[in-house]
Amino acid sequence: MKEIRTRIQVGPDHTITGIAPRAVPLGEHVATITVSASPPPEKRSRDADLRVYDTPWGGSISLRRENMYGDDGR
Repeated sequence: MKEIRTRIQVGPDHTITGIAPRAVPLGEHVATITVSASPPPEKRSRDADLRVYDTPWGGSISLRRENMYGDDGR
């Protein structure tokens, strides 16, 4: 027997959902669930640290491919 750790989500109707690691073979299994005293801290998205600019771009910026790359196409 080996220990496999993964995260699960318990819904309002007490159904359990989650994704098993690839190491778990297909089929029915017996599992033991240990409920921690406090939920683990949620990971912040790296997108949350990006700056947000609300000012619209003027006509001074061209995002056309031929304007971004040189004559050799790179």
